[in-house]
Amino acid sequence: MTPDGSRRLEPFRPFDIRLTLGPLWRGHRDPTMRVGRGEVWRATRTPEGPATCRVTADLTMQAWGPGSSWALDRFPDLVGADDDDAALAALTPLDPVVAGLRRRFPGLRLGRTGAVLEALVPAILEQKVIGSEAWRSFSLLVRRLGEPAPGPPGLFVPPSPETLARTPSYVWRRIGVERKRADAVRAAASYARRLEEIVDLPRASAYARLRALPGVGAWTAAEVGLRALGDPDAVSVGDFHLPHLVAYALAGEVRADDARMLELLAPYAGQRGRVVRLIEAGGPAPPRFGPRLPRQRIAAL
Repeated sequence: MTPDGSRRLEPFRPFDIRLTLGPLWRGHRDPTMRVGRGEVWRATRTPEGPATCRVTADLTMQAWGPGSSWALDRFPDLVGADDDDAALAALTPLDPVVAGLRRRFPGLRLGRTGAVLEALVPAILEQKVIGSEAWRSFSLLVRRLGEPAPGPPGLFVPPSPETLARTPSYVWRRIGVERKRADAVRAAASYARRLEEIVDLPRASAYARLRALPGVGAWTAAEVGLRALGDPDAVSVGDFHLPHLVAYALAGEVRADDARMLELLAPYAGQRGRVVRLIEAGGPAPPRFGPRLPRQRIAAL
């Protein structure tokens, strides 16, 4: 099927498509994305309507649907064309692990979608549950309340804010989401217009508006900041596994809490989120033992 538009960017330093767009993917069941060899397909809901985008490793985007022009205009933002890790390189001396990861993954860019609610909804669904449960709920939510994406078949566009705001509780329970998280999504959807405005606000003001929503704490705000705003300093405080991962990579410590993680990341202020992404991409993993986040029953949440 012929796309409604296309755009190719000039190479701008190394670019790794999977590392850069990977944070947007919510697992193999994600009906809004398809990740292949050298290409990523993504369905999104833009202010001008739905769009399907195909991004390739040679920095080309093809787009289908009424939102294609909007998506093509923001293609450089999506792939981090303006992202520069010079600020991290200037922090000398870098920890040997961080310096090694930076050399190993030069194509990791921090992109930004500019789509706040689109990043916020799955982040809320990931609160207090293991990833596989959240991804299953997100997949069911999109398939039941979203719509087929334009262009080549197979993808779905996330539900509109209006649909999310009026979805009754029994529908949320059927997809494995208890009332607290459902209420948080509905509240966010009802303020969608104000939320989308934060992409143009100073970073502190953007986070303040996000955190003012019920059910949105530091962890959720950071998850949105990374994806929608491309914040290089976003750290997901409150994550079950992240402190252990960071502490093991930077200090060889098997277990840690948020306070210890932030202490170890303090030398990288302004670039802490980038350091976390590098560690997630290829840092040494701590031994797999000790407590794990258990499966949750909806009634217990």
